[in-house]
Amino acid sequence: MLRLNPSISHPWDLTPREAVVLQKSLAGKVVTADDFGEVRFVAGIDVGWRKGEEKARVAVLSFPELELADWAVAEKELCFPYVPGLLSFREAPAALEALARLRVRPDLLLCDGQGQAHPRLFGVACHLGLLTGLPAVGVAKSRLCGTFGPLPEEKGNWVPLTDRGEIIGSVVRTRTGIKPLFISAGHRISLEKARDFALRCVTRYRLPETTRWAHRIASEGFQPKDLNDSSKELSHGR
Repeated sequence: MLRLNPSISHPWDLTPREAVVLQKSLAGKVVTADDFGEVRFVAGIDVGWRKGEEKARVAVLSFPELELADWAVAEKELCFPYVPGLLSFREAPAALEALARLRVRPDLLLCDGQGQAHPRLFGVACHLGLLTGLPAVGVAKSRLCGTFGPLPEEKGNWVPLTDRGEIIGSVVRTRTGIKPLFISAGHRISLEKARDFALRCVTRYRLPETTRWAHRIASEGFQPKDLNDSSKELSHGR
C-alpha cells in the first residue's frame, strides 16, 4: 500500500456552492514551481462512472521507457453530482483509493483532466496534487476555459492558453494534423515542465501512454496477462 503525503484534507459532503468556495481557497495553495527530483515513474489516472458508482484506474509506467510497472483499480459510490468545473469532487475519492493501493510510488501524476486551465485555477490535477502531495499535470482532451491563437499542424508545436490576461496552460499538438491536448500545471511543477513531461510520455498517439494505459486497464477485456513481463505478477490491482 502506498503512503500518501497530503498537503490538505477536507470533508467530501459538500454542496456545489461550498465546493466552489473551497476551490477558490485551495487554489492559493497550489505550487507552480518545479519541486521534485528525478522522475523514474509516471502515473496516469482515469475515472469513469455509471449507475451511481465511480471507478478509478491508475497505471504507473517507468520513465522514460514508458513500460507498465504497476496498476490499481478502486470503485466507490458517487458522493457528488455532475457539475462542470467541480468534477474533482466527484472523481478524487476513488482516485485517492486507487493510488493508495499502488506498490510502486509515482514521481509524477498525469491526470486525465485540467490543472490550472480551469475557471478558478483549480482542476482535478491541482486537487489531486494537494491531496497526495505528488507533483501533478493536467492533460485534458478538451478546453474548459481560455482562448488561444492559431496552432501549427506539426507534432510538438504549442501556443499559450490564456484567460483574463493570464497564461493558464498550453495547447499542444501531440500528433501531426490531430486535435491538440490542453496541458496545464497541477501542483509542484511549472507549466514548461508540465508540457515537457506530457510530450515525453507521447509516442505514436494523441494521448500520452499514461492515459492510454489507464484507459486500457478500464477495458472489459483487460487481464493481468496483458502486462509486460516485469509486471505479470501484479495481481494486487484487481
